[in-house]
Amino acid sequence: MNGPRFLEQARLAARGIVCSVDHLATAAGSTMLATGGTAVDAAVAASAVLAVTTQHMCGMGGDLWALVHDGPGSPATLNASGRAGSGSDAGQLRIEGHRSMPLRGDIRSTPVPGCVDGWLTIHERYGRAPLLDVLTPAIELAELGFPASGSLAAAAIGITTVEGADDFLVDGRAVTVGQRVRRPGLARSLRAIASEGRNGWYQGEFGHALVNLGHGVFTEDDLARSQADWVEPLMIEAWGHRIWTVPPNSQGYLSLAGAAIAEATGLLPADPSDPVWAHVLIEAAKQAAYDRATVLHEHANGSGLLAEDRLRQRAATISLERAASLVPPARGGGTIYLCVVDEDRMGVSLIQSNAAGFGAHLAVPGIGVFLQNRGIGFSLDPGHPAELGPGRRPPSTLAPALVTTPGGALRSVLGTMGGDGQPQVVLQMLAHLLDAGSSPGTAVTHPRFTLTVPEASGFDTWGNADRLAVAIESGGSWADGLVSRGHRLELKSWGESMFGHAHLINVGDDHLAGVAEPRAATSAVVGL
Repeated sequence: MNGPRFLEQARLAARGIVCSVDHLATAAGSTMLATGGTAVDAAVAASAVLAVTTQHMCGMGGDLWALVHDGPGSPATLNASGRAGSGSDAGQLRIEGHRSMPLRGDIRSTPVPGCVDGWLTIHERYGRAPLLDVLTPAIELAELGFPASGSLAAAAIGITTVEGADDFLVDGRAVTVGQRVRRPGLARSLRAIASEGRNGWYQGEFGHALVNLGHGVFTEDDLARSQADWVEPLMIEAWGHRIWTVPPNSQGYLSLAGAAIAEATGLLPADPSDPVWAHVLIEAAKQAAYDRATVLHEHANGSGLLAEDRLRQRAATISLERAASLVPPARGGGTIYLCVVDEDRMGVSLIQSNAAGFGAHLAVPGIGVFLQNRGIGFSLDPGHPAELGPGRRPPSTLAPALVTTPGGALRSVLGTMGGDGQPQVVLQMLAHLLDAGSSPGTAVTHPRFTLTVPEASGFDTWGNADRLAVAIESGGSWADGLVSRGHRLELKSWGESMFGHAHLINVGDDHLAGVAEPRAATSAVVGL
């Protein structure tokens, strides 16, 4: 019932592994490992290449989160998600008639990008190679060019009228597969970052252009403030392991809550092909997330959201026979995930995003970097704890994960893209690995489900839970069993992007096993 059988095999290695959605990025990361760099050097090198080659999914105009396992104890946890500019004004948007944040074409949905601060902060703490060496693969690809991938070419059709999109146009038309793309403005900026640090970006050409483009939304002080903070991770114990993620303003708590709820039911069968397996995980994901829109904001108590009594109460409501109809309290993708493990068993779980596709469909003139629209996570309801306001961080879908043994040894690094569906994909991989005993390859390639709202954006699922449906991939054996339990189904082809682009590295006693997402044609895993 999986995808093609040849895709189930993980790549095995002894010294290190890099997994990403682009073979050029994976190659840059593996070169860092081969030349003595740390897992963080490799992760930043891969992330920087993706910012060049995969602008339709991520970039230097977006955000970044990361977990770093560097020994027993809590993983180091980085929140490099940007804050709203000083000129942000929810009241003005309401006056203009907006009931939610604009999806495209409005700079007010763009927080200050945190990606570059994330690179610099994590590299300063854990990097061994010089920053110029780490960024050189990205610089060379931006200067010399790279062939457009199929996904980039398809996405570029939608930005032909966006000012500043010249990097992706040939004679006014979107690049086609294989055409060489050069990004001289981005190369110039990357060189400035390598030589001047954050000043070369936030106080340089990009920062000045962003302030001008914002027409009062951003100030120089906004850009002078680092967007990257070391924060405390969240953890729950489930299926004999410790599962870690990043805290609010991330929705990562949903992956952990779903795992704890599923385990607490005692109903999860051992066979993932059993419709009951999908039913229990679907119900656990719903119970974890139905009130997300009201409880998730940057100051939310992540530990409180994972309180044992809270989750056990939710587990107790799950029926083996029927799907629950959950109506949430009234409310007031464009992402990449990559992972690296090195010879010292330092593990990095890193996610970087524009939010939706090419983000806000706004490009910074002269540089060609597209700005994220992560501000769509803000609420415009007066008094809502996630209401748009100066200096605030919006709720974020980005949810990387990391698993350790009870003794603190690294077990797995894993994550995915996929908007609101990210925690559901992570939950399924966790259940495969830790409960069902699936191989890493099966955990990644097995057909998936995601909770969805028809005709919604993929970022507003939990504000429309009364219209909730379950999308499932073809090739599975769940459909009849789910329908009989009252689930509203949408049958989709195996490999559609709504089911995420997940990557996984499993750590064994004497080897590493890595799997890059076969649903993304350009993904690659390289081991040493």
